Amino acid sequence: MKKQHDFTTGSIVKQLFLFSTPIMLTNLLQVSYQFADSLWVGNLLGANALGSVAISSTVIFTMLSFIIGINNTTLTVLSQQKSKGNENGLANYLNAFVVTLAGMAIVLGVVGFLAAEPILKLLNTPDLMINDAKTYLQINAIGILFLLGYNFIGTVLRALGDSRTPMRFVLLAVILNIVLDPIFISVLNLGINGAAYATVISQGTAFVVGIVYVLKHKLAPFSVPTIPKREEVSLILHLGIPSGLQMSVISAGSAAILSVVNAHGEGVVAGFSAAQRLDSLFMLPAHALGTAVNSMAGQNIGVNKWDRVKKISVYGVVYNLVIMLIFALLIVLFAEYGIRLFIQDEASVRFGAQFLTIIAFFYPFLGINFVLNGIVRASGAMYQVLILNLISFWLLRYPLTYLCSELFGEKGIALGMGISFVISSVFAFLYFRYGKWREKQLFKKEQTG
Repeated sequence: MKKQHDFTTGSIVKQLFLFSTPIMLTNLLQVSYQFADSLWVGNLLGANALGSVAISSTVIFTMLSFIIGINNTTLTVLSQQKSKGNENGLANYLNAFVVTLAGMAIVLGVVGFLAAEPILKLLNTPDLMINDAKTYLQINAIGILFLLGYNFIGTVLRALGDSRTPMRFVLLAVILNIVLDPIFISVLNLGINGAAYATVISQGTAFVVGIVYVLKHKLAPFSVPTIPKREEVSLILHLGIPSGLQMSVISAGSAAILSVVNAHGEGVVAGFSAAQRLDSLFMLPAHALGTAVNSMAGQNIGVNKWDRVKKISVYGVVYNLVIMLIFALLIVLFAEYGIRLFIQDEASVRFGAQFLTIIAFFYPFLGINFVLNGIVRASGAMYQVLILNLISFWLLRYPLTYLCSELFGEKGIALGMGISFVISSVFAFLYFRYGKWREKQLFKKEQTG
């Protein structure tokens, strides 16, 4: 329990750095997982196979998005329970999350396996890619419980103030995937299916090891699942449904963007796929800071320390701007080299490098969204963040990307997305500054009892 931190006292700057850095490194490992997968697929199987993996990965994320959104509410619920010192409440809500999420994952895996082909056709997947994309998607659908499980363990630990231990589980999955990918793809001659099998086995192993480790060291009050209380499930759904819808909005928006990209042909799809792998790497600081401020603000909101919440938001935004500007400079300098790590097709490389160069200096604005929405989410104002994401993706990002791609061709894809980042950050700031999210209260019975 020494690795778990109390964020209601002490230096905010130091805590933000020490807590967010392991999250950033964990996210880096997650991205390196996808990075290695893409390197093996792109170099061993070609650009079309890489495009198939990218399309299937988007579908998988879309399928999981609602459950991931509910999973993310553990940061709000458990961090506030921890700050209140309510051990029974912490254990009970943890049990309720386990039962709810596991049931949803099983159902979703079955549905995803059966509906793989219709979903891919709906996304205008090129004919040359659809068979590979279908099998890759179906194999991953079978392993959804593993993917969600080891991510859930990490989220729980971060909610309790431990951002270091989850790195170990992700590192294990990454190492296994790097070793198994070439074996399954080339040695066993399983092609793109081999990449999918390597993913499922790696995540499954990390899930099992994670459970054993957490139970052995008593890092979280996991127990044999029991039927949760009605009020526990009610609160989880009250927060989880809008949070799940937020993720669905994000993933569906990403799928809609992909449909715009797909309309420009295989070369642009492959280039965009490679760019997205690097994009995931460059967005690590924003993701990490959003998660960190969620947990840190949640603990302080639980004990009404609003002065610290304000400071967390200010330092979070400043930290984001500094790091994201540094990353933007690196993107401009090394974009083409990075794209060539994945693919060699000249048209695809040209588009991928162009995309990254255009969008690079828009990243800090997207980071502002992550930080400010993370603070708002910590209060439990999930519906408000849902509305902000609806505005960001469906009123701004998709329409602007489509419009700019129609006006400027393939160059417009990055331009439209970048402009949407700027405008959506303005909306996020306006709600953070003037919205009523500070009035949100959870666990009212405990507070008044």
